[in-house]
Amino acid sequence: MLGALRSAFATPDLRRKILFTIGILVVYRLGASTPSPGVSYGNIQQCLEQAQGGDNQNIYSLVNLFSGGALLQLSVFALGIMPYITASIITQLLTVVIPRYEQLKKEGQSGQAKLTQYTRYLTIALAVLQATGIVALAIRGQLFPDCPPQFPPIPDDSVFNLVVVVVVMTAGTAVVMWLGEMITERGIGNGMSLLIFASIAARIPTEGKNILDQNTPLVFAVVCVFVLAIVASVVFVELGQRRIPVQYAKRMVGRRMYGGTSTYLPLKVNQAGVIPVIFGSSLLYLPQLLAQLTGASEASDPSWWQDLINRHLVDQSSFVFIALYFLLIVFFTYFYVSITFNPEDRAEEMKKFGGFIPGIRPGRPTAEYLSFVLSRITLPGSLYLATVAVLPNFFLDLTGGQEQGAAQNFPFGGTAVLILVGVGLNTIQQIEAQLTQRNYEGFLR
Repeated sequence: MLGALRSAFATPDLRRKILFTIGILVVYRLGASTPSPGVSYGNIQQCLEQAQGGDNQNIYSLVNLFSGGALLQLSVFALGIMPYITASIITQLLTVVIPRYEQLKKEGQSGQAKLTQYTRYLTIALAVLQATGIVALAIRGQLFPDCPPQFPPIPDDSVFNLVVVVVVMTAGTAVVMWLGEMITERGIGNGMSLLIFASIAARIPTEGKNILDQNTPLVFAVVCVFVLAIVASVVFVELGQRRIPVQYAKRMVGRRMYGGTSTYLPLKVNQAGVIPVIFGSSLLYLPQLLAQLTGASEASDPSWWQDLINRHLVDQSSFVFIALYFLLIVFFTYFYVSITFNPEDRAEEMKKFGGFIPGIRPGRPTAEYLSFVLSRITLPGSLYLATVAVLPNFFLDLTGGQEQGAAQNFPFGGTAVLILVGVGLNTIQQIEAQLTQRNYEGFLR
């Protein structure tokens, strides 16, 4: 591995791409640490010391995780890449509902460029909404519920100053989106994924120190062993795939013979990635957001439904929360796979180019066979995804993370590990491909 890394840096073109990617990640982390104009960094630090987790941190814990902690510091890149992720998911879902989007998806590179443009516009719109909501919560004292009145996060609450903060956060989202696209075009790996990777990885030293400070070294060692076991399991499953053999018939074009090759159609065990976890988390946060807006978390005599939300949906160690989270991830895994992988389209493409699965007739029988295989491997994939996602909820007591949102912010399990391992494997595979093109040894060999 070290020899392959040395070979990568010895190649001028590949070295330039790697250094460019590292430089962009450094710029991103600097922006995530720079407070927005009109925001008092000192007051925010005082608020963070006083506010040991509240309902709002629970609601925005996933956004805070993806921004590397920049959200609760109201920095320039406070929103991180989350608006772009949301816009991408919405655009992808609309391709199934709106015929115009579906047609653009089938048009190839030109259609994909148009969909990317729509995604950018939607990202800016979502960034404006999210920045406005975050600033409003900060002014009303709900973003940091235990913050003393003498330490306001935004001292000047004039309309002009608030508009400036919203504009800066929105512009920061646009810059983050541009940085991700620059990495994809000129660097190594997927830019958006690497930005999320950098945000989560930046929290690991701090969270590790917190665990060590709040517990004995033995507990810290147990957590490290547990993390290694989880990472090894995630790597094993993420690399797992069902390879369906595909044979292409020979055909004559002029005087040349084409086809006759054998290949395979890879179906990953985790075909949906981390998207079902994001869907499930967002849906579970809706009742908590409703309770926050109606004052349920602060009501002295809450109603039955408010009490139900506080006991079973706000408390992430609750059995009801874990069970609902698990079932939602399983459901959204099947849902997302069904809209992203169409067996009928794959069967039609294979038939168009003279391909067939040995023993299966082309056309509808091939589509039925692909659907059958996909449903069988999606079940263990969904169970694996749900199990990894809910594991941190069982270890809140061990790690001292009793505050709301600790399971989502915990960088050693669940969503964080899935993203870190997935992005890491994808980046390594791209480096391997670059080395293979230049006749160098593989990255992991």
